[in-house]
Amino acid sequence: MSNKKPSPVLAIHGGAGTLLRSQMSGAKEAEYLAALERILLAGQAQLAAGVAALDVVVEAVRQLEECELFNAGRGAVYTAAGTHELDASVMDGSNLQAGAVAGLSRTRNPVLAARAVMQHSEHLMFVGAAADAFAASHQLEQVAPDWFGTDLRLAQLHAAQRAQRGALLDHDGESSSSGPIDDARKLGTVGAVALDADGHLAAATSTGGMTNKQPGRVGDSPIIGAGCYANDATVAVSCTGTGEAFMRACAAHDVSAQMEYLGLSVHAAAERVVKTKLPRLGGSGGLIAVAANGEVVFSFNSEGMYRGYARVGEAPLVAIYGDMA
Repeated sequence: MSNKKPSPVLAIHGGAGTLLRSQMSGAKEAEYLAALERILLAGQAQLAAGVAALDVVVEAVRQLEECELFNAGRGAVYTAAGTHELDASVMDGSNLQAGAVAGLSRTRNPVLAARAVMQHSEHLMFVGAAADAFAASHQLEQVAPDWFGTDLRLAQLHAAQRAQRGALLDHDGESSSSGPIDDARKLGTVGAVALDADGHLAAATSTGGMTNKQPGRVGDSPIIGAGCYANDATVAVSCTGTGEAFMRACAAHDVSAQMEYLGLSVHAAAERVVKTKLPRLGGSGGLIAVAANGEVVFSFNSEGMYRGYARVGEAPLVAIYGDMA
C-alpha cells in the first residue's frame, strides 16, 4: 500500500441550474469559464506554495464575491424590500472550528467576516447589523449598501415583483440569454473546498440569497452542516441550491456522515444526498466535495453547475453543463 499523500487540490462552484444551450451567448459562457479558471489558477498557485486549505478556500470565495457574475458580494440579489442581505460560512477540517455570518449589508466580503468570527470570537455566528459591526471592529472593509447591487440584479427584482412572484432563486427574472444556464432556474451561492499539502481540508460558502426574498430569510449557506462542512477524517463540502431543503437534509454533513458511518466513497455519499435525499424534500441544486484521499466530486440534480477544480501539477478543469467532463 502506498503512503504517498494525495496532491493538493481546490474545487469551486458558482451556482447550478437548467441548461439553455440554444439561447446562451457564447461570449457569456466564455466569460464564466474564464472567471472560474482565473480563480482556480490563483488557488492552485497558493496550494503549490504550501498555503493552508483554509486560506485557499477563503481567498477563492473572496474572489467569487468580487465577481458580479455570481450571486455573492458584488452582484448579490435584492430582497423584496430592495435591500441586500448576505450570508457566508467557513470551516476548518483540521479542528472543526467554524464561523458564519448572516444578513450582512455593509461588509464588502462576507467570507472574511465569517473567518473573523471563527478566529476572534467564542461564538460561531453573528447576524445583521451586529455581524457588520463585528466585521468592522476587525478592520474588514465596509461599503455603502448599494455597492453590492447591479442594474441586472435590480431588473430581476422588478421583474419578479411585476409578475407577483415569491422569492426566486439567484438570478430569477434575468433574461436567459445572459448566461449559459437559464437564470430563471439558476440556484445561487458560491463556494470552495480544498485539500492542502499537509492533508488538511477546508470549506467556504457565500451567497446573496434569493431574489425578492422576505427580509430576514436565511438559507443554508451560513449553516454549518447544511451548506458548508469540513472534517479532515472524511470530506469538505460546499452546497448550492434550494436552501430550505439543504437545511432539512443537513446535506453537507450527511455526505461526511455516510462516508464515516457507512464506509461509502465520497462519490457514492454525494450522489445519495443530491440524487435521492434532496429531491424527496423538493431540493434542487448540487454540491462540490473533496475527500481526505484527494478525490473531487461534483454532484447536482439540475442540468448544470458552474464548477471547476485545479490539482497541483495538473491543468485546471472548468465546466458548466452536465455532459462536460
